[in-house]
Amino acid sequence: MKAALSPSRWWPALKREWLLYHLGDPAFRFMFEPPPDNEWVSLDCETTGLNVRSDEIVSIAAVRIVGNRIMSSERLELLVRPEHGVSAQSVRIHRLRERDLAEGLPIEEAGKRLMHFIGSRTLVGYYLEFDIAMLNRAIWPLLGQGLPQPRIEVSSLYYDHKFRQLPPYQQQANADIDLRFATMMHDLGLPLRDAHDALNDAVMAALAFIKLRQLRGD
Repeated sequence: MKAALSPSRWWPALKREWLLYHLGDPAFRFMFEPPPDNEWVSLDCETTGLNVRSDEIVSIAAVRIVGNRIMSSERLELLVRPEHGVSAQSVRIHRLRERDLAEGLPIEEAGKRLMHFIGSRTLVGYYLEFDIAMLNRAIWPLLGQGLPQPRIEVSSLYYDHKFRQLPPYQQQANADIDLRFATMMHDLGLPLRDAHDALNDAVMAALAFIKLRQLRGD
């Protein structure tokens, strides 16, 4: 009698086939191929606000990570033209005015370029869930689904790193650990660039990811 395969063996293949079956455009099948070994993409978006249903993306940046190196020459920077303009409040945060974005890409075209840049690589980011939710609004009509790549949340890696440093009597669920970006970068001894710039934020998240992998012994 043959031994039954464990879920860790058959589930990823089954999930891949299910996603491919529901893929809207076969031209994006490449995103479901095995990813290049030891490569990731750090991703960040700047938006007009924090409402994933009504606010819009104004810039996207992504940078490739290979091993412990950030491939700064292999980066993607896109300005996106919002349909409903930008408020004075959002301009104060990301410093992108309507005239700066007038020649930006439509979000659908920006989404296509991003997907070709990412390929099948795992995504890395700081509070990445928000960026993915914003991107998926544009990508869903193209794919019939959201971005399928695995994701690594840098703030979760940092939480685990700090949790391991706590004495046993403080290691409890929901331990109070400061996950603010500036705090994390300072604690890891990493340079802090100007925030709310998509490329700067993507590069800083990549630096934190590499440092945390090294501290974990990966």
